[in-house]
Amino acid sequence: MNTALATLLPRPGPVWGAQPQRPADDTAPPWRPPAWGGTGARLRRVAHAATVQAAHWQALAPAAQAAALQALRRRLRQQGLLPATTAEALGAAAACAATTLGWTPRPGQLLAAAALLDNRMAEMATGEGKTLAIGLAAAAAALAGMPVHVVTANDYLAARDATGLAPLFMALGLRVTALPPAGDDAARRQAYGHDILYATAKALAFDHLRDRHMQARSHELERAAAALSANAPPAPLMRGLCMALLDEADSILLDEAEVPLILSQGVPQAARRAFLWQALALARQLEPGRDFRTLPTERGAWLEPAGEDRLAALAHGLGGPWQRTRYRREAVQLALAALHACRRNLDYLVRDGAIELLDEVTGRVAAGRVWSRGLHTLVALKEGLNPPPDTETVAQITFQRFFQRYWRLCGISGTLWEARAELQQVYGASVVRVPLHRPCRRVTLPPRVWDNAQAMFDAAALHVAALQAAGRPVLVGTDSVADSEALSSCLARHSVVHRVLNALHDGDEAAIVAEAGHGGRVTVATRMAGRGTDIALDERARAAGGLHVLSCQHNPSRRLDRQLAGRAARHGEPGSSEAWLVHRFSTKGFAAAADKVMSTRPTNHQNPPPWMITMSQRWRQWLEERRRAAARHQLLEQDRHWERRLSFAGPSD
Repeated sequence: MNTALATLLPRPGPVWGAQPQRPADDTAPPWRPPAWGGTGARLRRVAHAATVQAAHWQALAPAAQAAALQALRRRLRQQGLLPATTAEALGAAAACAATTLGWTPRPGQLLAAAALLDNRMAEMATGEGKTLAIGLAAAAAALAGMPVHVVTANDYLAARDATGLAPLFMALGLRVTALPPAGDDAARRQAYGHDILYATAKALAFDHLRDRHMQARSHELERAAAALSANAPPAPLMRGLCMALLDEADSILLDEAEVPLILSQGVPQAARRAFLWQALALARQLEPGRDFRTLPTERGAWLEPAGEDRLAALAHGLGGPWQRTRYRREAVQLALAALHACRRNLDYLVRDGAIELLDEVTGRVAAGRVWSRGLHTLVALKEGLNPPPDTETVAQITFQRFFQRYWRLCGISGTLWEARAELQQVYGASVVRVPLHRPCRRVTLPPRVWDNAQAMFDAAALHVAALQAAGRPVLVGTDSVADSEALSSCLARHSVVHRVLNALHDGDEAAIVAEAGHGGRVTVATRMAGRGTDIALDERARAAGGLHVLSCQHNPSRRLDRQLAGRAARHGEPGSSEAWLVHRFSTKGFAAAADKVMSTRPTNHQNPPPWMITMSQRWRQWLEERRRAAARHQLLEQDRHWERRLSFAGPSD
């Protein structure tokens, strides 16, 4: 290490060379290599030292750079990612990025990369250059000899980032690839052998489950017998869980962590399918309100006493399990949920003769996800489709448990601060906020409420038409596929040319979002469809005032509000955002207070005061966030119980 760099950094802390054993009790917080300690000043000093080192690196001749790179790799393998060696590695990566990609990393990007290498979560605003910050951190970790998994939102982003940053990694002597979304085991095993692998969270988790399932089936005696023959057990796909670097970390660690990942296999159960068909036929004969009530938020239904009696009479002539009260009740309640609580184009799509579930947060199709306990089969029968084969669970895991198993875990997103307590408690990772490189010019307009969705969509169509006429691009966020189609119809009636981006039109997602910043372009998107693709403004849009984001969706958390609004006014450019909601207050107290305030306002002010709308929305979101956090905690405990009961590989790891 050169003398100038040594004067910029404090005395190094513990060496991260040898890896001590993790605690056997995984109910304790996950063990991580010790952080550098101190405040954000330590990270800023590392980032500043990396800038100095990058300038020193660029002044070297090519032959000297190659020799310095070999010496750096030896030091990283011997000493680990100490502040000094981290600054050197980031400096080398920054110099290569400037040379090969033409991107000179800004101080904020180096600060974010330093935070990631310190096992922290970095909150970096949308459009501030998260892709390059991730690439710098991945390069530094790979130079230290760690296999790095960069986790992205979808396969398109994984392939795009792996290809786009390949020149940077190749200049450092590192191999990079994207995990093929569909391929044989040999191709996937080869991909895992690269220094840096870009992949989705679900692909990594399911490959991990498959490896562990195969390991559980290969007992010692079977391995010994196979070793003596030509049929040796296949090698694992993965080569360990060393470092995970998460893009859009809050979406992966929080929003998607509410659904367990289940590895299943087909089983012949024709009798079970016939039983579910009978349950659906019986459920169709029950009357809502009198015989049952639905629970839409829980995707369930509940039989009333009158419904219990009517069901018993309807099933009187049926034999077998229909004579068991509890079994009969649970089956029909599940059928009622399929009929009345699972809504087409809201919870699922019917496409290519199959049921495709929709992710509640992103609005995208949740590929490979199915409802359990026969609900998926019942919905398929309701829609007149051939139900998928019955399955049984052979392995399962949650994202919480999966990512706890990585030796090093870090991530980046534009909205992490609100969830910092849960991230620290569950994953042992603190959150660092990266400052903007330019002041934000976004104008936030007061929220508005409407009596019903149709009135809101009609008003939105007129509002969007005026903005389009002024040359401004508009991005409208909606709750569901059905809402986006309803708004699209309103826009069409007002002759507003627009594009729709939802689970029905997701083939050209990246292209639609990339063009959403053109002057006069109107894009209607479901939830956060298109997240991860930058919206670049053209000159006409910039002159007209930038992108306007209109939120017509009820987000369950403040994070999602910020994600949608953050699509406007990136890089210090102009832009604005506003939220329109259907008029519903979170409590009766808010509703009564609103009525009292409205009675004193002039007749031309039909909306409650903005502060009252905001307070009611924040209260509802706070309650929903608490409910979801509790659900994630319960799911994590269930996963631990499953792990102890199944005991794939002896003691829990």
